[in-house]
Amino acid sequence: MISYEMNEIRNITLLGHRGSGKSSLVEAMLYMSNTTSKMGSVDSQTSVSDFDKEEMKQGFSINTSVIPLEYLGHKYNILDTPGYSDFSGEVSSALAVSGGAVLVINGAAGVEVGTERAWRTLEEMEIPRIIFINKMNKGVHNYEKLLYEMKEKLGKKVAPFCIPIGFEEEFKGFVNVVDLKGRIFNGEVCEDTPIPNEIDITEVRNLLLEAIAETDERLLEKYFSGIEFTEEEIRQGLHDGVISGEIVPVVIGSASNGIGVTTLFEMLYNYLPTPQEVTEGFKTGYGLNREEILKRKVSVDEPFSAVIFKTIVDPYMGKISIFKVNSGTIKKDDEVLIANKNIKIKIGNISFFRGGKQIPSDIVQAGDIGATMKILDAQTGDTLCDKDNPIIYNVIEFPKPCLYMSIIPKEKSDDDKLSGALQRLSDEDPSFSIGRNFETKELILGGQGEKHLNILLNKLENKFGVNAILKEPEVSYRETIKNTVEAQGRHKKQSGGAGQFGEVFIKFEPHEDEFAFYDNIHGGVVPRTYIPAVEKGLIEAKVKGKLAGYPVINIKATLYDGSYHPVDSNEISFKQAAILAFRKGLENARCVILEPIVKMQIVAPDEYIGDIMGDMNKRRGRILGMEPKAYSEQLLTVEVPESEILKYAVDLKSLTQGRGRFEYEFLKYEELQENLAQKIIDLRKNR
Repeated sequence: MISYEMNEIRNITLLGHRGSGKSSLVEAMLYMSNTTSKMGSVDSQTSVSDFDKEEMKQGFSINTSVIPLEYLGHKYNILDTPGYSDFSGEVSSALAVSGGAVLVINGAAGVEVGTERAWRTLEEMEIPRIIFINKMNKGVHNYEKLLYEMKEKLGKKVAPFCIPIGFEEEFKGFVNVVDLKGRIFNGEVCEDTPIPNEIDITEVRNLLLEAIAETDERLLEKYFSGIEFTEEEIRQGLHDGVISGEIVPVVIGSASNGIGVTTLFEMLYNYLPTPQEVTEGFKTGYGLNREEILKRKVSVDEPFSAVIFKTIVDPYMGKISIFKVNSGTIKKDDEVLIANKNIKIKIGNISFFRGGKQIPSDIVQAGDIGATMKILDAQTGDTLCDKDNPIIYNVIEFPKPCLYMSIIPKEKSDDDKLSGALQRLSDEDPSFSIGRNFETKELILGGQGEKHLNILLNKLENKFGVNAILKEPEVSYRETIKNTVEAQGRHKKQSGGAGQFGEVFIKFEPHEDEFAFYDNIHGGVVPRTYIPAVEKGLIEAKVKGKLAGYPVINIKATLYDGSYHPVDSNEISFKQAAILAFRKGLENARCVILEPIVKMQIVAPDEYIGDIMGDMNKRRGRILGMEPKAYSEQLLTVEVPESEILKYAVDLKSLTQGRGRFEYEFLKYEELQENLAQKIIDLRKNR
């Protein structure tokens, strides 16, 4: 594959609802560009895009695939992303390096949940886009109704460029209202034809010309004067309108038949931005101290810089780092800097990566996407740059995990391998988290949903031979006291020779801080040198409460009396005396279980808010407030016990048809009602 100038390169992300036909569209593009001699398919496991063994097994995309292809002297780096929301981290990394996007819609299904989610992401990131309505030959019988739904749910900037010729099984092509020509499928390829007499394009073309006029004051004046636009003015107006986000072209077709694919190629080249047109031709970063703001021009003449946006961990090939070059060039054997880690490395081989295959290259230039292997210190989001001209680009933002499960190995022999294998998978997928709950001794896996976590289990087994299972994590409860008590602790040990002796009197009472220790000793009844040992003993003792063995918090301990022996007393004696006093104090105190309370922020469409509030009431939640958001959504703020929302990611998806989302964080501990507390106590005692 030759090296292309930047104005000939387009970096495009395909995204949309699952089943919309993104991977099939990629296969059609590969075939129509003569990159492959035969169209592959997901069903037959011959897709170039879904090359991962797990993707073949599941029958849907899990990872972003980079598919470089050449067509009519131009290069297109197509980033095919998964449609399931559980793999939204893959979409985030792909869009971080894309100049434009194609939102693929299943024409028979219309605007689905994944369509709305993808559109919102593109709007927030201000990424120019084209809509490709796929599967026009499979159930689309009312094109006008579909367009109306798109304008209603996605906005008025949606502009149809095509009018279908035939519907459902009779769909055989379309009229391109920009080029004023028909495209008819002859059974093998699409051919240019005159516009059929029965199709009136006047209304659609006028709407398109009006949208073009609004992109430029000069064109607007010309439009109102009734003067026809030239072909060049139409193309430039559309280009400017698409890049600014004021126009979103809609094209139609059928990936399985190759209808609309060549038109899509033309539109990607004509209307979506070159790498130099993205962010006005400059990339913003920081110096090594992360304080100095730097700007790097997107040019081959600038010092080299790139961002690793995708990592593939292959058991045989090792770690493959896929990067987008922002400036300069990179060649084999170049020494570069991993800027955010300040580590110098030597680049081995350089290649373009198409699905699961390498295409060797001598150089990768600014604006293009390349790959290299076995950079062990590099991770997704890292900046590679010229060692003498360092720059650090912003780290790619990945969605936070919303479902946490405890992961345990099926066999003890896998215990040592589990953490290492998960760490290697996190290089490939930074959207999940690994953490250790030292209190419960559980390894906690956080992901975007059940499907995400189950796929991670499959990868552990298939890639690293580690078998594991998931279970609900234990909730970290606490204990405290509700009244004031006093207790004596007396430690005496005599077994020949030097003995041990220490005696303390301590008052325990409820307190707002987690733990407070006060020294109220007078007259030296407990020497100053032993008082820190008393505090140390209390800190050690409060790790285990009397009810269910949970740590004790919100307690104040005041040492007010005691006694010592001039020979037998030492620090250990007073530490043990404090532990005894704590245990006696808790025996006489009124102890209660405390449960963790989290603060949740739930965003969902208006029509689901009533159901969500009702569901939260059942979960013992307290509604703190509600405020309107964009897209007819509401932000609901709730305080709710953590034990009630362990699998809320699954429940909210079901409750809102996949349209809701949430984040939460620990807020405080609150007393657990007695009947629920007794269940926790009984459960702990029966273990």
